[in-house]
Amino acid sequence: MRVLLSLAAVAILLAAPACAAPPAGTPQDSSTAAPALPAVRQRMRHNQVEVKRLQQEVARQESASQRASRRLAQQDAQIAELRRQLSQVQAVVPDDHP
Repeated sequence: MRVLLSLAAVAILLAAPACAAPPAGTPQDSSTAAPALPAVRQRMRHNQVEVKRLQQEVARQESASQRASRRLAQQDAQIAELRRQLSQVQAVVPDDHP
């Protein structure tokens, strides 16, 4: 679930520069276009840094999830082995034994 939220955040950040840009065909005078370009580039660099951070966080969470999954599988195997051993002991010891 967290992975999906992180990916959604990445998608929003990637779409932000496109939404901030004026629509194609919109005339701009050169006095407003020049100062806006550095701001857009700065915002784009900031978004790229944020995307990289989110990608690293997703990778960290996926790694932690895989470790937890392996740990649970090991615990399940141990439980199955202990149940098998218990069944063997119960088969040897009669039910009326104190």
